[in-house]
Amino acid sequence: MKLKIICALLLFILQGCFQYSPYEARLLEHEKNIHQKSLQRIKALPITDTICFAFVGDPQRFYDATYSAVASINQQPDVLFTICAGDITDFGLVMEYQAMLQIFSFLTMPFFSVVGNHDLLYNGDFVYQTMFGPFNFYFDYSGFRFVFVNTNSREFNFNGKVPDISFLESCLSDTTKYQSAVIIAHVPPGNNDFDERLNTLYIQTLLNSPKVVLHLNGHNHDFSQYEWKNSNRTINCYNSYSVDKRRYLKIKIWHNHRNPSASISVEHISF
Repeated sequence: MKLKIICALLLFILQGCFQYSPYEARLLEHEKNIHQKSLQRIKALPITDTICFAFVGDPQRFYDATYSAVASINQQPDVLFTICAGDITDFGLVMEYQAMLQIFSFLTMPFFSVVGNHDLLYNGDFVYQTMFGPFNFYFDYSGFRFVFVNTNSREFNFNGKVPDISFLESCLSDTTKYQSAVIIAHVPPGNNDFDERLNTLYIQTLLNSPKVVLHLNGHNHDFSQYEWKNSNRTINCYNSYSVDKRRYLKIKIWHNHRNPSASISVEHISF
């Protein structure tokens, strides 16, 4: 009972500190449309055969570690942009989004984040879309297509529509507009939070797209490497570290003119 009283008092005090409910989604202008702003910065980058980017995972409540990760990424002169594997927040609260965005704003480069399952809690779905943009989107740079797809099936009650296979097919179909594709998701196929009915279809859709060379995901909070194969091709897959492991991936991809696939190099950076 004493603990309940203390918690109630703390809640009352905290409520007095805020001008609005933590479940609301009021954002300042500089906190909105982050992906669109990053895309404008991407367009200003020089065209190059080799792309280097940082891939960090599941910051959630690890604020100090995330700040250290950002400082480390800024010290990598060849990194052009940073991608987060999702779960920026733990509870989908606007204050968590704002705190993490403040940390990532110290990056000296464009920043993107796929939506994670924790980001969708409470009204986090609305906050994410206001702060970053659509759950499913892609951008092109130097002949590479980066495709971000919402794979958090559980948060959508396994309704058979997440991940959106038609979106994947649509943005991968016109292969004349890009040379290689990279897929970024949060929950990987085979995980209990991924719709079991869509596991095979998701993987086959990517294998049937001849220019998909890399699949990146988070959610599992530690590094792993695996492959999807059919008789014709292989897709390399990497699960990111969570930032509390004090490591992230530095990924380089470049066009291989002797082979229709891109070449990939992955470096593990400790900070």
